[in-house]
Amino acid sequence: MSVNELTHGIIGAAIEVHRRLGPGLLESAYRVCLAYELRKRGFEVVEEKPVPVVYDDVKLECGFRADLLIDGLVVVELKAKSKVHPVDKAQTLSHLRLLGLRYGLLINFHEERLADGVHRIVNGY
Repeated sequence: MSVNELTHGIIGAAIEVHRRLGPGLLESAYRVCLAYELRKRGFEVVEEKPVPVVYDDVKLECGFRADLLIDGLVVVELKAKSKVHPVDKAQTLSHLRLLGLRYGLLINFHEERLADGVHRIVNGY
């Protein structure tokens, strides 16, 4: 499966969760439901993936966590807020860099139409 097919599948699952739940819930509810929906569709899902900070030989466990890691390739950061801010995109990009991954999705479930809340983030673009 190509990365485009993978992200398309993730977005489709997110749209299904949003269609059934609508906006207005906490981010944690969307994370659990999206993880469930993705597993139902055959994806490998890691919830709250630890994101260590490595500086030279020092590995810092700072408590950073990526909301979802799908098939070991795509980081998914979830939000449930009125507006996505540049810091949200920077957070997703930082998680990609620290995990050594290239592709991420930032999904804001607080949108009336979920497609308006989907942002693709590419490390090294």
